[in-house]
Amino acid sequence: MNTTWRIKNGRIIDPANKIDGIADLLVIDGRIAEPGQPIPADTQEIDAQGCWVVPGLIDMHVHLREPGDEYKEDILSGARAAASGGFTGVACMPNTKPVNDCAAVTALILDRAAEAAVRVYPVGAISQGSEGHQLAEFGEMQAAGVVAVTDDGRPVRDSQLMRRALEYASDFGLTVISHSEEAALSTGVMNEGPVSTRLGLKGIPTAAESVMVYREIALAEFTGTKVHIAHVSTAMAIDLIRAAKARGVRVTAETAPHYFTLTDEAVLGYDTNTKMNPPLRSEADREAIKAALADGTLDAIATDHAPHSILEKELEFDAAANGIIGLETALPLALALVRDKVFDAQRLVALMAVNPAGILGIPGGTLSPGGAADITLIDPEREFLYSTDQVVSKSRNTPFLGWPLQGRAVLTMVGGAIRHNLLA
Repeated sequence: MNTTWRIKNGRIIDPANKIDGIADLLVIDGRIAEPGQPIPADTQEIDAQGCWVVPGLIDMHVHLREPGDEYKEDILSGARAAASGGFTGVACMPNTKPVNDCAAVTALILDRAAEAAVRVYPVGAISQGSEGHQLAEFGEMQAAGVVAVTDDGRPVRDSQLMRRALEYASDFGLTVISHSEEAALSTGVMNEGPVSTRLGLKGIPTAAESVMVYREIALAEFTGTKVHIAHVSTAMAIDLIRAAKARGVRVTAETAPHYFTLTDEAVLGYDTNTKMNPPLRSEADREAIKAALADGTLDAIATDHAPHSILEKELEFDAAANGIIGLETALPLALALVRDKVFDAQRLVALMAVNPAGILGIPGGTLSPGGAADITLIDPEREFLYSTDQVVSKSRNTPFLGWPLQGRAVLTMVGGAIRHNLLA
């Protein structure tokens, strides 16, 4: 039996319904009630004074490592980390062991996710085994529950295969997510530039990203289908996406918090927690990403949550694995841009809730009456030190440990059930 909740005194921010103001929100039987509906006698109250009440955040790009690498993260631990970060839904990438390239693996993920703290949306592979040779069975995977397809972690090198993927996916209403990387150019371990020269590390040029972004845009424009560009890190790619959108190409794109927070200068200490793919770029790229988030060129903020154990990270920089965890730091890092007036609170909710739901074609992103009560309460002023003992994820690979952060999810509700609560 679901509890009835009255969330009172909060600032409700619901861009999809053009709502931004202090009001109460009633939740009955796991769903958002109509305004003015009588309040049941057994209703419990949540005082949201000083907080934002927003549609549950959705992270459209996470790696939950199950099946295959559960020692790094599993679906249940990743979902707990998501809830603590304010996310009510996550889309998990298919580069598991085995790869999620068939209905059986999709079904396994969803079976495990039935007990998860948040909603888990599997993303299927574009090619069998993500090896780039033959398309996976999109129809079977969609019927089993995938919401998009990608070979994330590997670029689709064969342009003909990518064209077919775009056309095939459109038949099933699936979004193709591109890991835009020209592998022949991407043989280094950090951004190519003055810092890589100073450190003696082999660099990855910005063209490694933009060359492939250009191809994806060209194929989407030629076929009339939609494509989504993952983890954008360069000004050059942003220019291409902006121009394509102006022409009416059906392209959307995301970036991750580390690309608007850090630059390749963070690598100066050879900390392997600053090693990721695409790599941290220059200050000019970081500024371009912030501008693109504000002007609509970039549609979403996604974490690219990539857990690794010390076995993969406590190595020489060249040998260490790429990637960092991000579910628990994404919101405060994004809120820093609101405080810096890069964009406003409405835009933040669009980037982290409304648009991810729309791109993936999944429920959520609104507080519309009748919809599932997936709700995040954000205290934009709450300060905390992101320390090891606070990390909920199984892994600790993040450059943000020890950072003082401001702004935090203080309550996460999924279908009317509280999954994370710092108000108690």
